[in-house]
Amino acid sequence: MVSLITSGIMVNVEVYYQPEYSNPLQSEFMFAYRITIENFNSFAAKLLRRSWHIFDSNGTYREVEGEGVIGIQPVIQPGESYQYMSGCNLHSDMGKMKGVYQMSNLDTQQLFSVAIPEFEMIAPAKNN
Repeated sequence: MVSLITSGIMVNVEVYYQPEYSNPLQSEFMFAYRITIENFNSFAAKLLRRSWHIFDSNGTYREVEGEGVIGIQPVIQPGESYQYMSGCNLHSDMGKMKGVYQMSNLDTQQLFSVAIPEFEMIAPAKNN
């Protein structure tokens, strides 16, 4: 698990290799990740957008951007957290991701960015 606090928001990431959705013989590797976002501020924060940078060890790089997460723009009250699961496919047995959430302070409507810490995705056989 990796964690990072930016602008009073903590982002924790846990990664899981998904062997049942992977096919190494065809260079298909699927990973799931669980993200927990915790608000340590005195104001409610709304997650508006996300931007991902995905690096595959075969040398490819891609960016993914969009509104909210998993189709939701959650509001996270002070002292509360929001958790979701999502996934990423790679064409090699290891890679990494990092990103940024754009959020809004619901008291002032001011926008701010929250870093998503870089995390690795490594198929278990690679660790041997």
